[in-house]
Amino acid sequence: MAKQKRGRRQAEGRVLKANNVKTRIVAVEQRIPHALYGRIIRRTAKFVAHDEREESQVGDLVCIEECRPLSKTKRWRLVDVLERQ
Repeated sequence: MAKQKRGRRQAEGRVLKANNVKTRIVAVEQRIPHALYGRIIRRTAKFVAHDEREESQVGDLVCIEECRPLSKTKRWRLVDVLERQ
C-alpha cells in the first residue's frame, strides 16, 4: 500500500535573493481588503525556500510548497519556475 501525500500549502512569489547555494528567498504578496475601509492592502511575506537544482534566479516567479524543516529557517521547497525574468 502506497503512502498518500498530505495536502501541503503552496504559494506563488518572486525570488528576491539567490546568494547562497540551493537557497532562495521568495516574497509572496497577498492582497486583502481593509476590514473597515475596504481599500486593498498589499501584504508581503518572505519565505526561505530550497532550490535543489538551482534553476531559479532573482526576479523569477516561482511556486513553492511547504515541507519538513530543512534547516533553521528553511521550511519551503521550490516546486516550479512559472515565469523567467
